[in-house]
Amino acid sequence: MTPRQSNRRLVPAYLATGGRARPSRNTLDRLSLLHSAGMPITSEVRPEERRILELLQPGALSLAEVAAHLHLPVSVVKVLVADLVDAGRLHARVPIPEAEQFDRQILERVLDGLRSLKS
Repeated sequence: MTPRQSNRRLVPAYLATGGRARPSRNTLDRLSLLHSAGMPITSEVRPEERRILELLQPGALSLAEVAAHLHLPVSVVKVLVADLVDAGRLHARVPIPEAEQFDRQILERVLDGLRSLKS
């Protein structure tokens, strides 16, 4: 068996979602930041969802990072994450739009200008 064959999933990825292709919410992005709600992991949590919750125990990860760790397509992880958010087991924060992010260089120039006025 080659290394490539050993990494193949025995079960198709779409079965992890129960055959669903669309998440229950369309607010999730591959850059959405996920973190656990701190609820205990019970037996009612499916194995794929359990793996997501275990990954997020140490801290937050983006949806794309979770997909990479699980070797699942982002679209499949979106469905699983939406289910966990709906159940209150996970929190998801949308990425900050680029237009709303601060440009560090501009802020540093403004700060330098204010300091020069003070002198």
